[in-house]
Amino acid sequence: MDIDVRGPRFGAVVTTVVLAVVLVTGSAWLLAWQTLAFALGAAGGVGRSPYGWLFRRAVRPRIGPPTAFEAPEPPRFAQAVGLLFAGVGLVGFTLGPAWLGLAATGAALAAAFLNAAFGYCLGCEGYLLLRRLTVRAG
Repeated sequence: MDIDVRGPRFGAVVTTVVLAVVLVTGSAWLLAWQTLAFALGAAGGVGRSPYGWLFRRAVRPRIGPPTAFEAPEPPRFAQAVGLLFAGVGLVGFTLGPAWLGLAATGAALAAAFLNAAFGYCLGCEGYLLLRRLTVRAG
């Protein structure tokens, strides 16, 4: 079933704020929270992430029914990519080296910001590219 396109974009806005705070404060705990949010979104889809829940409960009732939909697989893949980068960032912040935490968190922040500000989901585009390549190869 297709999903409301506004949900993943809302999640990207929240993610952008969380990751920016992580970079400013160096908080491994906050990055651990974001890593968990990515893990839940990757495992169950963006609707199962905490930000998806918040969107459904608090935002969507106030902005009306959706007018545009998208397949759930690309955003779910994007959550998995975010999980990878946040996990690497968490390793860097907790075990070192610190530059690894900063770089991985910065990369995740850049991708989240692209989606939040411009509606361009880098992970979703990666999913579509991977699908095209595997269809051609198969």
